[in-house]
Amino acid sequence: MPRYDFRCRACGATFEVNRPMTEAGAPAACPDGHDDTVKLLSTVAVTGRGGAAPVRSGGGGCCGGACGCG
Repeated sequence: MPRYDFRCRACGATFEVNRPMTEAGAPAACPDGHDDTVKLLSTVAVTGRGGAAPVRSGGGGCCGGACGCG
């Protein structure tokens, strides 16, 4: 289930809410009970090779050896 980050405008608290994507735009009260909150833009970091093609390092030349010049 997706996690959404919110910030309370009244007290400044930042908190997370787990909810279905169908409820992504619904308001959320902060843990202290304030209703004046705003949904934050979240970032996702994806790392790892995950089957990516290996990177070739060449030996010089005009393009690092990738064109066979080196």
